[in-house]
Amino acid sequence: MDPILERYQALEDKIKAYNPTLDTKRLFDAFTYADNAHSSQLRKDGSPYITHPLAVAEIVADLELDTDSIIASMLHDTIEDTGATHEEIAKLFGHTVADLVEGVTKLTRVQYTSKEEEQMENLRKMLMAMAKDIRVILIKICDRLHNMRTMEYQSPRKQKEKALETMEIYAPIAHRLGMQKIKWELEDTSLKYLDPIGYQEIADELSARSSAHEEFLAAIQKKITDRLDEEGIKCTVYGRVKHIYSIYRKMYAQNKTLDEIFDLYAFRVIVDDIPECYNVLGCIHDLFKPVLGRFKDYIGTPKPNMYQSLHTTVIGREGIPFEVQIRTWEMHHTAEYGIAAHWKYKQGMANAQLGTEENFEWVRKLLENQQDADAEEFVRTLKVDMFADEVFVFTPRGDVINLPAASTPIDFAYNIHSAVGNHMTGAKVNGRMVPFETTLKNGDIVEVITSKSAHGPSRDWMNICKSNEARNKIRQWFKKERREENIATGRASFESELKRQSLTMAQITAEDALPSILKKVRMNSLDELYAAIGYGGMTAAKAVVRVKDELLRLGRVKEEKAAAERALQSEVVFPATSLPVDKSPRKSESGIVVEGLDNCLVKFAKCCTPVPGDPVVGFITRGFGVSVHRCDCPNAAPEKRRPEEAGRWVNVAWVGSEQSSYQTSLEISAKDRDGLAMDVTMALSTVKVKVDSFAAKAMPDGYASVSIVLQVRDRDELTNVINKLGQISGVYQVKRAAG
Repeated sequence: MDPILERYQALEDKIKAYNPTLDTKRLFDAFTYADNAHSSQLRKDGSPYITHPLAVAEIVADLELDTDSIIASMLHDTIEDTGATHEEIAKLFGHTVADLVEGVTKLTRVQYTSKEEEQMENLRKMLMAMAKDIRVILIKICDRLHNMRTMEYQSPRKQKEKALETMEIYAPIAHRLGMQKIKWELEDTSLKYLDPIGYQEIADELSARSSAHEEFLAAIQKKITDRLDEEGIKCTVYGRVKHIYSIYRKMYAQNKTLDEIFDLYAFRVIVDDIPECYNVLGCIHDLFKPVLGRFKDYIGTPKPNMYQSLHTTVIGREGIPFEVQIRTWEMHHTAEYGIAAHWKYKQGMANAQLGTEENFEWVRKLLENQQDADAEEFVRTLKVDMFADEVFVFTPRGDVINLPAASTPIDFAYNIHSAVGNHMTGAKVNGRMVPFETTLKNGDIVEVITSKSAHGPSRDWMNICKSNEARNKIRQWFKKERREENIATGRASFESELKRQSLTMAQITAEDALPSILKKVRMNSLDELYAAIGYGGMTAAKAVVRVKDELLRLGRVKEEKAAAERALQSEVVFPATSLPVDKSPRKSESGIVVEGLDNCLVKFAKCCTPVPGDPVVGFITRGFGVSVHRCDCPNAAPEKRRPEEAGRWVNVAWVGSEQSSYQTSLEISAKDRDGLAMDVTMALSTVKVKVDSFAAKAMPDGYASVSIVLQVRDRDELTNVINKLGQISGVYQVKRAAG
C-alpha cells in the first residue's frame, strides 16, 4: 500500500476508536481534496506536502475532536497556499469547515509597518475566530506543534524566529487553554533552537542519570501505591522527571546547576472522586514530610484555564524533595487536554453559544484590550495576560478574583469594573489601608475605597499596574476625558523627539508631505496623533521613526543618516567592542540584545557587574542563557578564552530597558581615619543611589578598604558616584570590581 494512504488509514482507525459514527466517505473526500490541491508542493525535507496536513490531523485526533475539526485540519493550508476558496470548501464540506479553515489561515498579501503589527493582526484574527469557535485555535496549535517537530529542515534564522514566536505566543495560548502536554512539547522544542547548548547539556545529563531517576521514581511510586492499597483507596500512581524547559527556567531563575536542583520529580495520584483526593493528601503527608508553604488547593480554587489538582511538595527519607499532584480522572483529562477536553462535552452547542461561555470570557477581554493598543505593547502585554502566574485574591464578599502575579490594588479595581478603578481613592488589604503599589498575595482580601468626587486615575498608575486590562482601561479614560490635555502633552513629547532626531515641524507640515505622513502613522490629523501619544496609545519615539521613514521615502531626509539610524532599529550583528546604549524605542526586559535578539535569557556576570554604557560581550553558559561581561573583565579577555569555546562568545549590545537600575560593585582604597565610613555614606546619600551592601575594614598598614554594592541607572551615573567618592579626604583610589 502507498505510504500516504497507509498513514491516512491509520488516522481513520484512530478516529473510529473514539467516534464509531465517523463519516468515512466525507473524511476521505477531504483527504483527496487536500492531496490534489497540494500535489505540486513539497515540504523542506523533500516529502509530499500532504504529509503535513495529515500529521496535523493526527494531532487533532489525539485531542479526540469532532469530524469537522479533523477535516478542517487537513484543509488548513489550502486557502493560503493553493487555489482553493472559502466558497468552494463551504460547498464541498460545509460552512463550519470553511470558517474553521479561514480562521486558521494566516493573514497574507497585506503590508504591515512592522513585524509586531503583522503579529498583532494574526493574533487579532485568531482571537476573533476563537470567540466564535474555539476549535480554530486548537487546530492552529496542532499546526504549530508539527511545524516545530520538523523545524530542523529550516534555516537557522527561521528556526530562531519560529521558536521565539512559539515561546512568546503559542505556548502561552496552549497554557491558557490548559493544554499542558502540548505546551511542554512546544517549550522544549523551542528551547532546542533558542539555546541549543543549554538544551543539549540538560538533555545529556538527564539521559546519563536516567537509570538513577527510574530507580527513585519506582521506589517512591511503590511506597505511595502500597500505602493507598492499605487504606483501600483505588488509584493510579506514576512519576516523571520534569520537562527540560521547566528545569532550564529553574536553573536560570535560581542561578543553579543541574546538580543543585533536587525537585526534579513530580508524581501524580489519580482517583475516582474529590473526597478521595483529600484522603490521599492526608496519606501522603503521613508518609512523607510536607514542605511548609508548598501546598496549593486548585480543586477548591481552580486556575483560570480550568486546571484542578491538589499540589504538595514533600521530602522522603532520601532527603530529596518531590511534588505530588492529586486529581480525579476528569481533572486529569482536563489537565492534559484543557479546553479540548471541555469542548468535547459541548459539541451539541451552536457555535454562537460556544463563544459566550464563561470559560471564554478571557478571549473577549483580550479583544477589548487590544482595540487601542500599540502593536508592540499588545504583543508584549499578551504574555502577561495569558502566561503570567496567577494570584488568587478575594473580594470582601468572598468572591475569588484571578489576577496576574505581582498585581496591585489598581489591577483588582479595574478587574471589578472600569468605574470602580476610575473612582478609586484608596485600598485596604486584609482590613488595613495600603499604598496603590502594594503587591497582592494569594488569599488577600482586597477592598477598594471609591468616591464620586474622584478626579479619575493618575498617569502614574500605568506604570504601577501589571495587567493589560487595567492599563487599557486607564488609557481609555485619558483618551475620553482629557483630550485637550493629551494633545498638549503629546505635542510636547512629539516635538521633543523630533528635535532629538534632527527633524523639524516644517518638514512634516509641508503640504505635499503631511497626507502621506498621516497615512503612515494611521491617523487623520496631527491632533489625533498628539492625543494618541498623550494618552499612551503610541509612543513619541515610534511615531517619529515612522515619520522619518516616510520623509526618507519622499526624499526629505539624507539616505546615509537615515540608513545608519535604521541599522540601530534592525536586528544587526553588534561588534563585541565598545558599544553605546541604543536609544531607539526598542526595548528588552534585561536591557541587552544578543546577536540582534532581545528575548534571550540574560544574566549579568557577578565578576564585573556591567551597567548600561559599558562595552560588553556575551558568553553562552551551561544552562543559564547568556552571561554578560564587561569587555575589560579578566574572565572575558581574549587571551583567556579557550579555543574550544570560541563559538560560545557572542555579540551583545545595550538597548532601552524595562529595568530601572543595575547592580554593580566598587572598591575604595583610603588612608584609615576616624569618620571615613561616615563620609563615604554621606557621599552616597548626596548622589541618591540605592546601596545594597556596605563593608569597611582596616588594613594592617594603616590603610582601609571599603566594598560597596549599589544600584545605578547607567555608566554616567556610576561615573558621577566614583567622582564624588574620589573627592573624600584620604581616598586615593575608587575602582570597579573586575574578576
